[in-house]
Amino acid sequence: MKILFLGDVMGRAGRRAVSENLPRLRDEWKLDFVVVNGENASNGAGLTGAHAKVLLEAGADVLTLGDHAFDQKDMLQFIESEPRVLRPLNYAKAAPGLGARVFQDRRGRRILVAQVLGNVFMKRAFDDPFSTIDEVLKRHTLGGSVQAALVDIHCEATSEKMGVGHFCDGRASLVVGTHTHVPTGDAQILPKGTGFLSDAGMCGDYDSVIGMEKAEPMRRFVTGMVKGRFTPAAAEATLSGVYVETDDKTGLAKEIRMIRQGGRLQQSGL
Repeated sequence: MKILFLGDVMGRAGRRAVSENLPRLRDEWKLDFVVVNGENASNGAGLTGAHAKVLLEAGADVLTLGDHAFDQKDMLQFIESEPRVLRPLNYAKAAPGLGARVFQDRRGRRILVAQVLGNVFMKRAFDDPFSTIDEVLKRHTLGGSVQAALVDIHCEATSEKMGVGHFCDGRASLVVGTHTHVPTGDAQILPKGTGFLSDAGMCGDYDSVIGMEKAEPMRRFVTGMVKGRFTPAAAEATLSGVYVETDDKTGLAKEIRMIRQGGRLQQSGL
């Protein structure tokens, strides 16, 4: 199975890059399944229902969110009616929507998609991500009840992301980190066969400070003072993410590649 995961979509530039490029990539790379993290797609904070529809219509099979899952208040209702949008498993017990779900590709193969939030350096403590994802993976065995399984670990610390990767090794097709907006260079297949990347980066304008126009973040760093609001950078965006090809029998990764398309980062293809 050929799976593409795209990192945090950042503002209008990120949405435009996905809309303009994903349909072509699905066709050229003969992708079977696409997951996109969309939690910053609406003005850099959360995701509206309207913008979720844009990303789904562009070719995403599933959208994951993150700690900003409900910054856009209409998502509280939208997520209940749209099963292709997932919030983190350990966000809050009363939160609407689901954090894991089994989907099917166009050939009927079953794919588990799940997201958990980390705890290290996050603004508030969430439920333990390890026990939370462990319960889901025990219910949906790779190579058994599902033919592929993807885990989005949304957190600050690369060490925690790596810990989740090794914890899921042999039980997931791909464990990929999101949240920092900075792509890492450590795409690998772990010893038991799980594809891993610490952070997929963002789909956004990299002439920025993690996707925001530079002036206000720089002012705050240099002076310690706030003058205005953060505004998403709006120049040409880079699509950033990871491609993994899995074995149909075991569901484990056979190949993994970092993806950079367009914008300021070096382009790559399959």
